[in-house]
Amino acid sequence: MDNFPSDIAIAQNAKMLHIKEIAEKINILEESLEYYGKYKAKLPFGLLSSNPKGKLILVTAMSPTKYGEGKTTMAIGLTDGLNCIGKKAIAVLREPSLGPVFGLKGGAAGGGYAQVLPMEDINLHFTGDFSAIEKANNLLSALIDNNLQNKKYSLELDSKTIAWKRVMDMNDRSLRKIIIGIGEKNGTLREDGFNITPASEVMAILCLSKDFEDLKFRLGNIFIGKNKEGKPVFARDLKAVGAMAVLLKDAIKPNLVQTIEKNPAILHGGPFASIAQGTNSAIATKMGLSLGDYVVTEAGFGADLGAEKFFHIKCQQTGIKPDSVVLVATLRAIKHHGGLNTSEFNTVNVEAIEKGFANLEKHIENIQKFGINPIVCINAFPDDSPIEYEKLIALCALKNVTAVVSSAFTDGGKGSTALAQVVVDEINKEEINYKPLYQPSDSIESKINSIAKEIYGASSVEYTSKAKMQLKEITEFGFNNFAICMAKTPASFSDNEKLIGRPTNFKITVREFEIASGAQFIIPLLGEVMRMPGLPSIPNAERIDIDKNGVISGLS
Repeated sequence: MDNFPSDIAIAQNAKMLHIKEIAEKINILEESLEYYGKYKAKLPFGLLSSNPKGKLILVTAMSPTKYGEGKTTMAIGLTDGLNCIGKKAIAVLREPSLGPVFGLKGGAAGGGYAQVLPMEDINLHFTGDFSAIEKANNLLSALIDNNLQNKKYSLELDSKTIAWKRVMDMNDRSLRKIIIGIGEKNGTLREDGFNITPASEVMAILCLSKDFEDLKFRLGNIFIGKNKEGKPVFARDLKAVGAMAVLLKDAIKPNLVQTIEKNPAILHGGPFASIAQGTNSAIATKMGLSLGDYVVTEAGFGADLGAEKFFHIKCQQTGIKPDSVVLVATLRAIKHHGGLNTSEFNTVNVEAIEKGFANLEKHIENIQKFGINPIVCINAFPDDSPIEYEKLIALCALKNVTAVVSSAFTDGGKGSTALAQVVVDEINKEEINYKPLYQPSDSIESKINSIAKEIYGASSVEYTSKAKMQLKEITEFGFNNFAICMAKTPASFSDNEKLIGRPTNFKITVREFEIASGAQFIIPLLGEVMRMPGLPSIPNAERIDIDKNGVISGLS
C-alpha cells in the first residue's frame, strides 16, 4: 500500500454535498437543521419517533492490536455497502477525542475510502460537544471547592472523600494525581486529579439520557462525596444542575455529517470503551432508527469491552436492542494473537491463523451468550492471503458463524456489498433473542463475577483492601442495582495486556471503584488501567501541521 493515499489526502480530495442535501436523503427539512457551516448540522429532538422502525446493526471487534482492526472503517463501509444495495442506511457513531488524535491511536473518522466528512473538523473540535461536557464537569468541580470554602452555606463536605474529578480532553499523565488549593486564600488544600473527558460521568449521562429532563435528573444524581457525618452528597445538593444543563443545551443534540459516498452519518458522544461505556448516545441511535431503515453503530475496542457494555448498560437502560452484530477481525490481528510479530505477518501461515483464532473464537462465543449469532467481517489488507481467508472462514463456520471479506478501506461501499447482503439476509431470517448475563437485582460482586468469568474467562476475582471498603459503601448508599462498567486494558481479555490470545487460569484484580450514580453504573478499575491516558514517546502531535493556506496535514 506504499502508493495508496493517506486518509487525510482522500478526505481532502473528496467532494462533499451541502449538509442540507444529506438531510434531504432522510427526509429532514432544511428548517430543522441548525447549521455549523456547510457540512455539519445539529438535529432537533423533534425528529425522534416514539416507535422507531429501523433495524440496528452493532459493529464490534476482536481484541485490538496496535496495527488497527478498522472497526469504525468497517461500520462506515457497511453503511455505504447497504446504500449500494438499495437500503436506506445511516451510520450512527461516536465523536473522536483529541487525546488519541494527538496521542497514539490517531483520529476516529474511519479510514481509506470509508470515512465520515469533514474529517479534519470531526477529529478536532467538531461542534464543541466535548468542550461543553468538559465545562459542565469542571463547573461542578469549581462548585465543590467553592462550597468547601463557604462558611455560611456549607454542605459540610469531607474534603478527603470527594470523588468527583476534573477532566480535560487530552492525554496528560501528570494530571492523574494533583494537589490543589496551594497557597493562602487559594482554596482548601486537598488531593485531586483529572480524567480524560470521554471518561467523564457527564459524557456517560449525555449518552444515556432519553431527553433533556432525564439529563437534568441524572446530573442531579451525580455522587460527589460524603459529608462529615458520612452521608452521600450529590450534585443536586450543590444546586449545580441548572447551570450544568445550560452548558449542555446544544451538546445534547446529535450531529449530522456525511460519508465519502455522501450517505448520512450521525455522530454524537464519545465515551471510551476501556474506561467508560464506549457507545454513542441513545438519542442519536434512536434518531437514526427513526430516520432510516438500517442503522450501523459501533462499540469501542473489543467485544469484551464495548459490546458487553452495549448489552448490559445501553440496552438495559434505554430499551435499545441490536438486530444484528458484526464482529470485525483482520488476518494480522489473528496472527498477533497467534504469537507472530510484525515481520512475519506477510508470510502465509495457516497454523498461526488456527492458533490466533482462539481470540476471535472467544468473542464469538461471548456474543452468542447474549442470544446473538454474530457475522464476522474480515477487514481486507492488500497483502492478505486468500488461503488464510479460506481457513478463517472455515474456522468461523465451525462455530456456526458466517465470515465475509470486506475491502471497504480500498473500495468504499462496493467493497462491503457482500457483507451488507449477508447482514440484511440474517436480519430478515429471524429475530434475535437478546438476553443479558446479569440482572440489576444481582449483587455488585455477582455482576463482576459474571463479566470476569463468562466474558473474560477469568478463574477468580480479587479485591484490594481499598476496593473492599468502597464496595461496602456502595452497598450502604443503595447503589447495588447499578450496572457494571469495567475499566481495563483492551489488549487482553485479562487485566494484563501481555496475556494475548485466549488466556486461561488467570485472576483479575479490582484495584478500586468509581461511582457513577447519575449514569447508574459502578466502575471497577482493574489492574493498572488509568482513566487519564498518557502520551506515547513519539505522539501523533509531532506529525500534525497546518500550512499558510489552512491545509492540515498529519491527521490519520
